[in-house]
Amino acid sequence: MTGIDNTPNQVLGQVREEIDLLDTQMHALLMKRSEIIDRLIKVKSQQGGGSAFRPGREAAMMRILAERHAGNLPLETIESIWRIIIATFTYAQAPYSVHIDMSGQEQKAWDSARFHFGFTVPLVNHLSSQDAIRGVIGSTGDLAMVPIRDTPNEVAWWEALIGANTPKIIARVPFLDRRNHPAGSPFFVISKPLAEATSRETVLCAVTTDQWDEKLSSVIKDHEGTLIARSKIKTGLSACIALPEPHDSKSLDSALKSAGLTDVQVEEIGSHARPYVVQ
Repeated sequence: MTGIDNTPNQVLGQVREEIDLLDTQMHALLMKRSEIIDRLIKVKSQQGGGSAFRPGREAAMMRILAERHAGNLPLETIESIWRIIIATFTYAQAPYSVHIDMSGQEQKAWDSARFHFGFTVPLVNHLSSQDAIRGVIGSTGDLAMVPIRDTPNEVAWWEALIGANTPKIIARVPFLDRRNHPAGSPFFVISKPLAEATSRETVLCAVTTDQWDEKLSSVIKDHEGTLIARSKIKTGLSACIALPEPHDSKSLDSALKSAGLTDVQVEEIGSHARPYVVQ
């Protein structure tokens, strides 16, 4: 029979042509996205600029991505591609660096940073969370990545986030929470305060007290709070607490005072989207 393209070599050739066409279309779409970002930059400059970071929008995008994904292409591949697209186009709007606390887990920190920010965004290594946060303070619009860990001698790095004009936690990575994540070590992402587009599904608080007792623990538990880390400071003890919505620093502070704990100070130090659990 003639005129029928059904030999293995012919089928392979047709499949490769389809792949080449898709690759060309994807590249064209990315370049089109870049053109739209150029327009966005012009509009924002006319409005006086503003931060290019939109952690709430990013979380919504990643949630939709996970829900619609199907097929045998690993979700982490799609997640990493989109994270790099978001981070790179954000960099195109306003160049920034990421300051990373590499202490104790250098390879994990490096893997997480590259997974979430790609290779265009510069990375700056530091030997402590405090130094990484100082990098944000001394910059125009940089980010910091601080590992989420509870160690007995943890330095209270979150104390540097207390105050109206200090840096704040804006995200937690990875956002897609699943077993065997290739960059699964958790980090907080910190920036100078954002005027908008932050998610408040989880609110982070610094809780300072002379001593930690059962009553304090009970009030935090009633607010579904999670102890992220705790450390000794000059004035007593300081803890980093995560509160799920609808709880926040104000409701926790009110509850502590109602319980007679008037010597406890509660300060909000940021917020982030609730991680999306992938089954």
